[in-house]
Amino acid sequence: MTALPSAPVEKVIVTYKTRTAEAGSNAAAQTDAAAKGAATGERLAFERRLAGGAALVDLGGSATKQDVTEVMAAFRADPQVASVEPDIRAYAMAVTPNDTEYAKQWDLFEATGGMNVPTAWDKTTGSGVTVAVIDTGYAAHTDLAANVVNGYDFISDSADARDGNGRDANAKDEGDWNATDNECGLGSKASNSSWHGTHVAGTIGAVTSNTKGIAGIAYNAKIQPVRVLGKCGGSSADIADAITWASGGSVPGIAANATPAKVINLSLGGSSSTCPSVYQNAINGAVSRGTTVVVAAGNSNANTSGFTPANCANVITVASTSREGNRSFYSNFGSIVDVAAPGGETRRATDTPGTITTPQNGILSTLNSGATTQSAENYAPYQGTSMAAPHIAGLAALLKSAKTSLTPAEIESAIKTNARPLPGTCTGGCGTGIADATKTVNAVTTTTPPTGTVFTNATDVTIADNTTVSSTISVTGRTGNAPAALKVGVDIKHTWRGDLVVDLVAPDGTVRNLKASSGSDSADNVVATYTVDASSEVANGAWKLQVRDVATGDTGYIDSWTLTF
Repeated sequence: MTALPSAPVEKVIVTYKTRTAEAGSNAAAQTDAAAKGAATGERLAFERRLAGGAALVDLGGSATKQDVTEVMAAFRADPQVASVEPDIRAYAMAVTPNDTEYAKQWDLFEATGGMNVPTAWDKTTGSGVTVAVIDTGYAAHTDLAANVVNGYDFISDSADARDGNGRDANAKDEGDWNATDNECGLGSKASNSSWHGTHVAGTIGAVTSNTKGIAGIAYNAKIQPVRVLGKCGGSSADIADAITWASGGSVPGIAANATPAKVINLSLGGSSSTCPSVYQNAINGAVSRGTTVVVAAGNSNANTSGFTPANCANVITVASTSREGNRSFYSNFGSIVDVAAPGGETRRATDTPGTITTPQNGILSTLNSGATTQSAENYAPYQGTSMAAPHIAGLAALLKSAKTSLTPAEIESAIKTNARPLPGTCTGGCGTGIADATKTVNAVTTTTPPTGTVFTNATDVTIADNTTVSSTISVTGRTGNAPAALKVGVDIKHTWRGDLVVDLVAPDGTVRNLKASSGSDSADNVVATYTVDASSEVANGAWKLQVRDVATGDTGYIDSWTLTF
């Protein structure tokens, strides 16, 4: 962690009790500030009235800590004063992570080829979202372990699974090496284990600011390893079942997923001119359950239409870009590509296949050093649309965490709409451009004031543990009933929004629920606009936003809320 600067206090915020002269008169507040200054030997001056009614008092610019203490004591001793507090400094929290290899993660922060991730962390880090990595499984890694939840091994053939028993509840990566050429079909080559799923997982959710390794894009999300690729790849039947299970669907003979994923990453694919129905049905089911499905476009420098599941509907298909912002030389392309993301190039297109000549231009992530079976953990740069897809899966997790109401279609639309044009070239089509994490997060978290007459209450109301509080808006000047699409804008600051139940209470006492509590939603704040059918209610009267805290340990306050008629 980086220590914050020690900035001097130059002003204090004074809240006077209701019905005192200073609470309603700037002149009275100025007189009181001058009197307190005379009593303490300071040059105090009333500066302005804040939105909530408090007075901002300037200390003169040269006050020491002792001076500040004396001034605040003078205000606190005044029976007319409700509270006094220092006007403290706040700082942007997009602090560079202290992970030792972070400087090599150009894909997150470089202006040309990166995805503009760090400033998105000011608003969201993926809390409360599980991302399923449907891949080779998990090779134990201390830079991932804290974020990994139980997954499943869906490889049904025990020989391909290499664990002797086919499907089971252990998602351990047993290795996908090939001992000899042609072992997996004519033209296949002998190769070492890839530990592919662990590399993908690190890009999405490596533990961050732990003074080691790399930073994950959604580093407070949970990673669920789901194993479908073993010796000689994996079958569409197993992959389809894995998609269903990971998203919370039912698979015969398999226990239900205790932590269903809201994002699925599929950095895998095969040749097919159409999307097999077994894939499409599983994907449709996942999306219907609210799960966003992200798929790699493929690495054949060909039209993505010939590769599946990249050519399926209801997915986000991702092409790969280089550090220079071009389409990576190997990346598939075409009209069905939705968006691009950094996938890197560990060699140039003209270099000998299989060589690594530009490792600094690859995507660095978590890995294992074992040639066949697992050995020591390590880190290594890879290239591929397999590396591009988890950048988008990580972004999807950031978005879902920032605004839980987002649907898969809304997440896809936000990512595509807010992408930036490739600074380089892309022959064949790379979707809407390179995804921009910060721009996308800002787009879904910025509330656009709806049109119409807006009534507002911006007075803070403290929400203590296990209490119910309310804030009132008095609506006047309306005729007839409230609209069938009454807009309720809510801005609640709270360190665990899942603790909160939020209701709208009509003037006649009718309660309409806006948000339920959720033990798994650990993200901060409730910032949303709800649409309520209030056509049965008379418009004029006292409307209340009622907030109930159902748990202990986290508190907050109603910052403001609006009704738009």
